[in-house]
Amino acid sequence: MKQAKMVSLSDNFTDINLSSRRAAQTAPRRAETTLNALAYGTEARVVSVDGDSAIARRLMEMGVVPGAPVCVIKAAPLGDPIEVRVRGYHLALRRAEAQTIRVVTSDK
Repeated sequence: MKQAKMVSLSDNFTDINLSSRRAAQTAPRRAETTLNALAYGTEARVVSVDGDSAIARRLMEMGVVPGAPVCVIKAAPLGDPIEVRVRGYHLALRRAEAQTIRVVTSDK
């Protein structure tokens, strides 16, 4: 009797493992990076703003908060600053400031 229960439990665990593998295979891949490393035109979502400086606080006051959609539009001729679209408005950021913003992209 105990063996029958153990077999059914292990079968359930096997089913759970197989279904989680299928879910992992069908889920879109997500790549986490910093905003300054994001390619031009790539849509992403903010994961976090690192640091506790006044700049990090000001970025969050301007709408750069976790979950906010962002997109790098272009960079200045020498590469700094970069123009970023956040929540429908354009914002110029130094690369050092953009490096503190962690974003995630989905690979659809």
